[in-house]
Amino acid sequence: MKTASKIYMALAFVFLFAPIVIMLVFSFNDAKSLSVFSGFSLKWYRELFRDEQTLTSVKNTLILAFSASVISTVMGTAAAVGIDKIRSKWYRTAIDTVTNIPMVNPDIITGISLMLMFVFIGRLFGASTSLNFATMLIAHITFCLPYVILQVLPKLAQADKALPEAARDLGCSPGRAFFKVQLPEILPGILTGLIMAFTLSLDDFVISYFTAGNGFQTLPIRIYGMTKKTVTPKMYALATIIFFAVLILLMLSNLAEKDESRPKKKHRNKK
Repeated sequence: MKTASKIYMALAFVFLFAPIVIMLVFSFNDAKSLSVFSGFSLKWYRELFRDEQTLTSVKNTLILAFSASVISTVMGTAAAVGIDKIRSKWYRTAIDTVTNIPMVNPDIITGISLMLMFVFIGRLFGASTSLNFATMLIAHITFCLPYVILQVLPKLAQADKALPEAARDLGCSPGRAFFKVQLPEILPGILTGLIMAFTLSLDDFVISYFTAGNGFQTLPIRIYGMTKKTVTPKMYALATIIFFAVLILLMLSNLAEKDESRPKKKHRNKK
């Protein structure tokens, strides 16, 4: 059984990471071929940094992902704190169900419904263009928000409820008690939610495609437009850079969680 489980795990990892490894290798290929590696070269990385349209789409994607992740993290943390204080079981169940809808709802349904809503509101107020950067930002916040809430809620459940009350008894205002006592306890969950929201916003295509205006193009939409002709290896180079950037973010998130858990273990051992 142990041998079979190891073989199964190895096959699963090969299935998951083989495409990424192939992409990494051929991003350094001297030729344009996807079947023959003719030699190591940084040619496609140089070509990438000369492509102004692609770099503009990368900049737009990063601005959108950063804005959406920060706003959704602030809103999601506030929402999680409010949900955590709900004591009615049926009301809590209803709120949890509503929170989970954007995650289980197909992206194409979310994208079309948001597009229709934005077009309706735009025509209602007589706007010349209904879809722009603001509509994309609202759409990204909408689908990032539940992931932040679900990352912060477990940390609130684990936190000591008596500490904020003790801080208020000692003279702290509710706001100061939250920032001084409660926020450090749930900070790992907030950081994880921030990183998750950033990565989700970074690679979203379907919802972005339906809510984007003519003057704002993200990287996934740019790559989709290129697939109608030919995707050059410089896209492999860009994907490689993004892969390592996301990998570093995940490593930092895991290190933050480990550093947060070490003092707790020591404290328990002393007891």
